[in-house]
Amino acid sequence: MKKIMLLGSGELGKEFVIACKRKGQYVVACDAYEHAPAMQVADECEVFPMLDGDALMAAVKKHQPDIIVPEIEAIRTEKLYECEKMGIQVVPSARAVNFTMNRKAIRELAHTELGLKTANYKYAKTYEEFEAAANEIGYPFIVKPLMSSSGHGQSKVDSPADLQRAWDFAAKGARGDIKEVIVEQFIKFDYEITLLTVTQKNGPTLFCAPTGHVQISGDYRESFQPMPMKPEHLKAAQEMAEKVTGALTGAGIWGVEFFISNQDGVYFSELSPRPHDTGMVTLAGTQNLSEFELHCRAVLGLPIPEITQEKSGASAVILSGIETDHPDYKGIEEVCAAPRTYLRIFGKPVAHVNRRMGVVVCYDKVGTPLDELRDKCKSLAAKVEVV
Repeated sequence: MKKIMLLGSGELGKEFVIACKRKGQYVVACDAYEHAPAMQVADECEVFPMLDGDALMAAVKKHQPDIIVPEIEAIRTEKLYECEKMGIQVVPSARAVNFTMNRKAIRELAHTELGLKTANYKYAKTYEEFEAAANEIGYPFIVKPLMSSSGHGQSKVDSPADLQRAWDFAAKGARGDIKEVIVEQFIKFDYEITLLTVTQKNGPTLFCAPTGHVQISGDYRESFQPMPMKPEHLKAAQEMAEKVTGALTGAGIWGVEFFISNQDGVYFSELSPRPHDTGMVTLAGTQNLSEFELHCRAVLGLPIPEITQEKSGASAVILSGIETDHPDYKGIEEVCAAPRTYLRIFGKPVAHVNRRMGVVVCYDKVGTPLDELRDKCKSLAAKVEVV
């Protein structure tokens, strides 16, 4: 049995903890607030700000974990190098976490060092630099804080009239100490995917079937698998994913995002060194192993003989329309009455407007038209109301 310390205890962490408990592991769930979703299923929990390096190391010293698994971006990631020197396994690795928690580091690695195809981009630390970058990249463009998650601070800028609003929004949505943005060329893509990629301690890199997804302001709203792709585009995405995960090192699952243009090919977008929110569609049993089971096995060094596509599936998020510290839910009965459907309420103790509070996943046999599954899933998710 290993002792695993989870840094960040949201809905993805909750499913990972469940997978670990099924393998007989001991989990300490950590987050900045009490009663976070993963804490509800873990063996122990700790509450402290993840960006407080001293508090992080105090928790490590107290619990003496064998493995540290980051689940969020806003962590004092440089401390994880110290943890590795202490003999603690960091997932996927301290190098990977430090690179991927910062969009500048991962973009420079992908574009400059590895030569992956990306959108044109510039950085800005001041409004004046932001304005200059906008003029150089051209309109429309996407602006993102270098450090954020779930689309916080991200927006599309269509004209100079939007600059101040976009700058203020990016500053508000930034996490951590880094107050810098990336100004990114707007790619006219036909669709976007997440390629869930599994790197192993003792085994080849494996790929899940591509997952199509829809994001609004950079935040996941629905996903669907398997996403039909041209074979040459899928091969290009797999080659890029294997190259960048190999450079970052370590074992675990990665959510590698790509823009796909039927005319211009495949563009690398972003990378997360952990289970991906769009991968919640795998909770529908679309694969022989969910992304959380895959992550657990990779982290523990357990064999993963193959990843097979078992069903077609879709997911749609349940958003809160209100602010409340005692959330309850209406409409659950209707969702549970639907065939080939699962409902997952995350158990977040507080609801905010547009906060993800749950997900509906639907499935059917492979080959079922994805549009049908997507429409069914979105319709059911809309029936659940946070009250």
